[in-house]
Amino acid sequence: MTLEIITSDPLSQFRHGFFTRRGGVSSGIFKGLNCGRGSSDQRDAVDQNRMLVATAMEVDLARLSNVYQYHSAEVVAVDGPQNGQLKADAMVSKTANLALGILTADCAPILFADAKNGVIGAAHSGWKGAMGGISENTVAAMVKLGAARGNIIATIGPCISQRNYEVGQDFYESFCDQAPSDAQFFTDGKAGKYQFDLPGFCLKSLQECDIKLATWTGHCTYAEPDRFYSYRRATHLNQPDYGRLISAISL
Repeated sequence: MTLEIITSDPLSQFRHGFFTRRGGVSSGIFKGLNCGRGSSDQRDAVDQNRMLVATAMEVDLARLSNVYQYHSAEVVAVDGPQNGQLKADAMVSKTANLALGILTADCAPILFADAKNGVIGAAHSGWKGAMGGISENTVAAMVKLGAARGNIIATIGPCISQRNYEVGQDFYESFCDQAPSDAQFFTDGKAGKYQFDLPGFCLKSLQECDIKLATWTGHCTYAEPDRFYSYRRATHLNQPDYGRLISAISL
């Protein structure tokens, strides 16, 4: 079956991809390429989907690594396969043939690379991680492995867009109390609500890291149900669970 893989031109020197839900073996509300072992989907289906991703990434399944994500700003450096045992929301590595995989379903997946020094990274950036400094911490961890800020390229993959990300007053104040200038990432919504620009905030955070280039693919997970899983859309539809998209990069 054919997988749909969104790629980034700036990362073209690396095997990488923001995988959509198309082409997998899961069924029902998980129809497609659900790679979330934490979902209630059938384990065999998830494992088959992960095998499809590993094949596309040209690595053994065991070398499609992932961490136990918990909406933190924690980053780990890895030199071998990970199977969800380490608690973190980003990984960095300089090990060949090791794919760093991040799961999302509205949060922003961010793939990083320094081609000159052979260092890569992958981060899961929801609003908590973004506000806590996940982008900054990932870049710093890459530098510790030998990367140079001026060589690092980062691409934000499919995530929820401002148009579909409604938040309340408390959410707004949590950002603006920390940095009043972050009000620029909110627009007025309905009935006293706000619309939050997650990819815009992530781009700003990356640019403040003094890296070479930061881009966003421009895809909204909420807006395209046939291509992407979305936690928020599943909640609005009163669905009991939701699939997880995977994004990966390797040397």
